[in-house]
This record gives sequence, C-alpha cells and structure tokens, in this order.
Amino acid sequence: MVMEPNKVKRQEVKMLNRKLLEISGVLNVESFDSEEFLLETEMGFLAIRGVNLHIKNLNLEQGLVAIEGLVNELAYVDGGGAGGKSKGFLGKLFK
Repeated sequence: MVMEPNKVKRQEVKMLNRKLLEISGVLNVESFDSEEFLLETEMGFLAIRGVNLHIKNLNLEQGLVAIEGLVNELAYVDGGGAGGKSKGFLGKLFK
C-alpha cells in the first residue's frame, strides 16, 4: 500500500465526563506522568493536564491514545501542525 504524500491530516478528541479521553492522530507520546501528558499529534503538540492520569490504551501504529483520570486542561502548545515544529516547542519549553 502506497501512502499519499498529501494525505489530509485528521484528529479526533473525545472526552467522556472529564474521566476518559480518546485521541486519534497521535504520532508520539513525548512525556507523561500522573498530572501531565505531552503528545505529538498531526495537529501539533497537545498538553493534557489533570489528576491521576494514566494510559488506558496506546496504539501508535493507528495513532490512538486513551487516557483515564480527571482531565482539567487540553492545550495545543505550538499552534501548528507537526513537522518541523518541535524546535519551536522546545524553545518555548526551555525559555
């Protein structure tokens, strides 16, 4: 199967009662602990903050992540699509 070079980026974020978060379009899990996850997605870096967060399901081949816990915040931290944006994000992180 040949991948199309101009494949349309798509991401879905589903949350159920602030306790279960399902995200598609995930490229990598950069870091995580019980209070914060940082995901590299097709739409940019996504920070998830909360309490007692843990991975329920992880399938990077399909780009799917499910996170359980109390979700307090979702934020895209670089404002753009992935691909060449990590330097900008890291620059902001270590300012």
